[in-house]
Amino acid sequence: MKSRLHLVWRRRIKPAALFFRPIAVLLLVMAPLRSAVLDWNWVPSGSMKPTIMEGDMVLVNKLAYDLKVPFTTHHLAQWANPKRGDVAVFYSPRDGVRLVKRVVGLPGDTIEMRDDVLCVNGEPLRYTAADTAGFRRDIFESPNPLLATEHLGERDHYVMALPDKPAMRTFGPIAVPPGHYFMMGDSRDNSFDSRYFGAVARDQIIGRAIDVVVSFDPKHYFFPRMGRFTQKL
Repeated sequence: MKSRLHLVWRRRIKPAALFFRPIAVLLLVMAPLRSAVLDWNWVPSGSMKPTIMEGDMVLVNKLAYDLKVPFTTHHLAQWANPKRGDVAVFYSPRDGVRLVKRVVGLPGDTIEMRDDVLCVNGEPLRYTAADTAGFRRDIFESPNPLLATEHLGERDHYVMALPDKPAMRTFGPIAVPPGHYFMMGDSRDNSFDSRYFGAVARDQIIGRAIDVVVSFDPKHYFFPRMGRFTQKL
């Protein structure tokens, strides 16, 4: 009887164990790396258009600012802080959901907005009008979108306004508390951000989004957007 069980083990169970063992080892190695070093984040909404689209998968550098204990938000070491203009991934103070937004306010800043013009420490940012003709029309969620280049510190990037949508276009001034960051989406009239849930604590920031790895269009049967693959943010 014992020899028969041993034979069954060798013929059936052992080959399966040999097959799954390297997969298990790979998962044991990759999970901590993804938790503490590099991660990816699927973007389900258009709050960062036109910089990031629905269906983009962005690569997140979790070592951009610090080193955390895997699977936690506890810091082992810290060597940098988010800069104004960074695209950051963080946990929402409202419900803990992971979000991708742009850092517009640093600790101690005063942030306000007047008719979609962002002001930092009392100074309105400079904007340059941009032509929407170079973008696919289906990225816009309004028949009359306004597109501009926002000059935010050292980072120039597109922002979009949707005049036909109800939105919080004027607020503040709001003082950013110590150890907190004010986050906003680039699609200013279509973003649930720090205007609604407040500034984000430093220890809730996961890392910096650095690239669009791949992109699939959810409005067109998830067809690949090849032109967005490996696009830097």
